Amino acid sequence: MKPTLLILAAGMASRYGSMKQVDGFGPNGETIIDYSIYDAIKAGFGKVSFIIREEFQDAFKAIFEPKLAGRIETDYVFQSYDLTQFGIDKTVERSKPWGTAHAVLAARNQINEPFCVINADDFYGYEAFEKMAQFLTTEVADDNYSLMGYQIDRTLSDYGSVSRGVCKVEDGKMVEINERTEVYFKDGDVFYKDATGEHELPKDTRVSMNFWGFTPAVFKQSEEMFKKFVDANESNPKAEFFIPLVADELIKTGTAAFKVIPTGNKWFGVTYKEDKPIVQASINELVENGTYPTNLWE
Repeated sequence: MKPTLLILAAGMASRYGSMKQVDGFGPNGETIIDYSIYDAIKAGFGKVSFIIREEFQDAFKAIFEPKLAGRIETDYVFQSYDLTQFGIDKTVERSKPWGTAHAVLAARNQINEPFCVINADDFYGYEAFEKMAQFLTTEVADDNYSLMGYQIDRTLSDYGSVSRGVCKVEDGKMVEINERTEVYFKDGDVFYKDATGEHELPKDTRVSMNFWGFTPAVFKQSEEMFKKFVDANESNPKAEFFIPLVADELIKTGTAAFKVIPTGNKWFGVTYKEDKPIVQASINELVENGTYPTNLWE
C-alpha cells in the first residue's frame, strides 16, 4: 500500500502577512507545495491530502487539481473549531485553530494507510521524501513512528526568530522533544529564548521541521490527549496542541518510539516576507543544476 502525504495548510500565516501556502516561488509560479508533491510522487507516495480551512477549498482546487490530475490522488481535510466531532461538548472561542496535532486529528476518518505529515510552507528536498517513503513502506508500525531530523543551523531564518521542535536523540531514537517558540541566530551561533532566559544550542542539534511518519493508530492515540488539552487550555486562546506534544507523550508512556531519520539537506522556508527572495534563489539554483525541471508539471 502506497503511503499518503498529509500537508498542513490551514494556518493563517500571521507573520508572513498573506496566504503563503499558494504563493509562487518557482520559475513558473510553482508553490513550495508543488515541489513537495513532485518529490513525493517521485518517491512513491500514492495520495496527497490537504489539511485546509473549508473556505480555502476552491482556491486550492483551482491551483492544484489541473496539475495533479492523473499524477496522484488528491483529498481535502477541513480543520475547524467544532469540538463536538471529538466528543467534546463545549464551544471555545478562538481566533485560530488548535494547532498541528489537532489538524492531523481532523484527517482521522480519511486516512487508512501509513502517512507522513509536512508543512505547506517548508521546502524539504527529495532525499527526505525518499527516506520517509522507505520507512513508511518497510519499517513503520503502530508503536514505531519517525521524524526527519534536520540540523538546526541549516533551518533558521536570517530575518527573525522561528519555532523548532528540538530533539534529544539516543541510539537513533528521539527520547525527548521540546517545542522552542523563539529560536534564532546571534553572532553566528544558535540560541533560543524561554521564560527563564536565553540558552545556546549546539549547531548540530537535530530538530523537527514537522515532517513525521505515522500509522492511522496515532489518531486514537492522540484523541484522548486532545480532550485533556482542551480541558486544560479552554481559557487560553493561544494554546496550541502541537505534534511534538503528542510525540513526547507517546515516548514517555512507552506507547511508541520515534526513529530520527537524519537528512543532510538544507531546509528552507518562508516564515517572513523577507525570506521569499532567498527561497526563490534557492529553487532557481536547484532548477539550474537539474534537480528540478524548469516547468515542474509539463
